[in-house]
Formats: sequence, C-alpha cells, structure tokens
Amino acid sequence: MEHLGTINTRETAFDAGLWVDAHGDFLFSFAVSRVRDRWMAEDLVQETLLAAMQARHSFAENSSERTWLCGILKHKIIDHFRKSTREVELTDEEADMSSYDYLFRADGVWKGHWAAEARPAVWDEDPEKALEHTEFRGILTHCLGELPERVANCFTLREMDGLQAPEICAILGISANNFWVMMHRARLHLRRCIDFNWFRKARD
Repeated sequence: MEHLGTINTRETAFDAGLWVDAHGDFLFSFAVSRVRDRWMAEDLVQETLLAAMQARHSFAENSSERTWLCGILKHKIIDHFRKSTREVELTDEEADMSSYDYLFRADGVWKGHWAAEARPAVWDEDPEKALEHTEFRGILTHCLGELPERVANCFTLREMDGLQAPEICAILGISANNFWVMMHRARLHLRRCIDFNWFRKARD
C-alpha cells in the first residue's frame, strides 16, 4: 500500500507515508473485516488517509493517532453501506431460516432447544482474546462472507461497530423487524460456522 503516501505536496506525502507505515496494515484489516472485499477495503483506506490529511490540523492529541484514523474509516465504511443499499423488503435469501432447522429439536418438551448432534462446543476462550488471532479474524471474515451482504453488514454494524438498531435501519434501509430477523440469522450462522472452523478444530 506504499502508493498511498504519494499525495499532493511533499509535506502531505511525508505524513501520509508515516501513517501508511504505522497504521496501514491495521486499517486495511479493519476495513476488510467489515466490507469483505479487498479492493473496496483499499479504496476506503485511501479515502480515509486523504480525509485525514485534509483534517490533520484539527487532530486532537487526547486520542491516539490510530484511534482517530479508525474513527474516520468507520464513517467511510458506514457511508459505503448507505450508498450501496436502498430501502427494500427482505429478499427470500436474506429471510430464509430453513437451513438452520436441523440445529433445533422439532417437537417434544425440548422443542426449540439445540439438537444433541448440533449442540455447540463449549467456548472456553475469551472472545476478545480470540479476536487477537489473525487466523480467527480470517475465519470470522470468511463466515460473514457466506451470509447475504445486508445480513453481514447488519451484524457488522451492530456487533463490531456498536451502532444502535435505529441507526442501522436507516443506513441499510430496513425495518426494525427486518433488523432483528437479520441479526438472528447472522448469529445462528456465525455460531455454527465459527464453532466448526475454530473451536472444534482447536480441539482436534
């Protein structure tokens, strides 16, 4: 990503070059984990650095440089989600939950509880520590990539970026009911996918 440093003036190029060296890989990984597209992630990081250069004199040193850059990148990602969506009802693919039916008991007193063969493994590892593993982050990105785009974006904005439901609904053009359907589907899928690709394999 060295070419990101060649921006306008010598001073600007120098500053941007330092930012790329110090924070480029982190910002790129952050963007990829959210948009799940390497080319788009690189474009968003470039836009972030350009915006940061334009606003560099307003940088408040009470926060770290990386935190400041990451905040700009978050807004770029949210703008990307907003521009790429329009208000439509859930598609059949987004709303389909049938592929998860086998995970739960279909009848009896334990109806709706985990089926014995599908019961998730015990997650002994601290989730925050798991996120420090490069391999785990790759698995999370892979699992999110298996979901319909809006479903993955919904989960990302809520659980990774901490946005509240009304704001996410406005960004993605969905109703409150659709938000909860998407979140339920995303959580079920990620529980199954991460359980198989990370926790069970770690025990093998």
